[in-house]
Amino acid sequence: MNIPALRAFFAAALVASTLVFSAATSLAAERPNIILLMGDDHGWDETAYNGHPYLKTPVLDQMAAKGLRLDRFYSGGSSCSPTRGTVMTGRHHNRYGTFNPGWSIRPEEITIAKLLRDAGYACGHFGKWHLGPVKAASPTNPGAMGFEQWLSHDNFFELNPFFSRNGGPPEQFKGESSEIVIREAMRFIDRAKQQQRPFFVVVWFGSPHEPYSGIEKDLSLYHNLPASFANRRVRLTSNETGRNVERLQRDVLRERFAEITAMDRAIGQLRDHLGATGLRPNTLLWYCGDNGTSADANATVPFRAEKGHIYEGGIRVPGIIEWPAQISKPRASDMNAVTSDILPTLCEVAGAPLPKRPLDGISLKPLLDGKMTERPRPIGFWHGLARGEKGKPYIDLELQKGTTPLVKLAGDGRPTRNFQNYIYPKIEAEDFGGPRALVDNRYKLVIDGARGTGKELFDLRNDPAEKKNIIAAQPVVAAKLEQQLRTWQQSVLQSLTGADYR
Repeated sequence: MNIPALRAFFAAALVASTLVFSAATSLAAERPNIILLMGDDHGWDETAYNGHPYLKTPVLDQMAAKGLRLDRFYSGGSSCSPTRGTVMTGRHHNRYGTFNPGWSIRPEEITIAKLLRDAGYACGHFGKWHLGPVKAASPTNPGAMGFEQWLSHDNFFELNPFFSRNGGPPEQFKGESSEIVIREAMRFIDRAKQQQRPFFVVVWFGSPHEPYSGIEKDLSLYHNLPASFANRRVRLTSNETGRNVERLQRDVLRERFAEITAMDRAIGQLRDHLGATGLRPNTLLWYCGDNGTSADANATVPFRAEKGHIYEGGIRVPGIIEWPAQISKPRASDMNAVTSDILPTLCEVAGAPLPKRPLDGISLKPLLDGKMTERPRPIGFWHGLARGEKGKPYIDLELQKGTTPLVKLAGDGRPTRNFQNYIYPKIEAEDFGGPRALVDNRYKLVIDGARGTGKELFDLRNDPAEKKNIIAAQPVVAAKLEQQLRTWQQSVLQSLTGADYR
């Protein structure tokens, strides 16, 4: 090739690369579509990309290989309702009385759906809600919290689930539950695209929460689990009776793993649909779990404890973000991040204002941009309160009654679940109790993490399994974290009294 030809070739290549860069920049500059996906009881280790020796999760593995892998991602709570509250509000769940599963959110909370709806987004919710009843009369149903369309369940669900559409009477949907909610979400996305509206879609799966059930093509992948798993019997719900039963863990894990693989496949169907419709480049897709692995499935967890505990096994979960227009090269982050970061992050990327009240999360937009490596402030964890119910019900109890059936029966035999929330008129000394922790960029202080444990300090960078309590060797660090924890608790309790709404 002669010199003029070479010059022409390189000039053309430069123009082409500039156009590609400009197109990517333009896409990132536009408001992205946003999809939040969450597995139910899906712990950190239960993905192949995190090293699970048996599970098959090819779609999550591909997302982790192509997007931003959050290796130190936490659920805001150690169980489902609390964490879901942190996603919706960017605030710790104790601020509004969502202490445990089955405790509702409060109607005055400002959710990410409300903020994005006001910014012009089409907002839809599909799957598990668990922040109050989904019926039309509920003041905390998905519609009241900002979603214009919803196909949702009060709690968790299995194969052939029941859902309420936009608050209507429960309807049964035949099929694999993860595929059902993804199919509904895709229909909503298609309508938003036709209307030329950006969309905010939340899909909260019912999997892999017990009781477990899978379809044969998924179950067949796990026939050869180690015989050693059959040496332990675990308690969980029977699909036949809805009551507790003891079974061999090997059989239980086969069904649980099948649910995870089915959920993974459904996520793949969504990603394929985004690609086929041209929406994938500028769609921010965020997957995480809502708490650590449940006790019946704890077989390969590399951390201490499990769901319901504030040790790492109860709050470390998978976390992945895909956004091709912004995250063009695969990256892994070992910075601490948590579900309460979701609201401030999405507000920044969508150009929506933050609520004018205390937030516990921070925006991870600098992390998405590759400009953040350390968290500017610690993360607080607090499992419930030392005291239980007090004061009057925050919401009329009739409005807190659930309607959507599930396999697991309540103690009185009901196939549905009711909710509760109470007025806390003032702060009292005992309110500061309960399992609690503070995590900075290296250390974790745990107070009353389990019965009789008292105060513990762990160096998570060198001891992620929390095996060695170093509080005696690092009293200054422990004292500083304890003071920060107490100050944060004071702020949380002030919110609990309703001060943020006045």
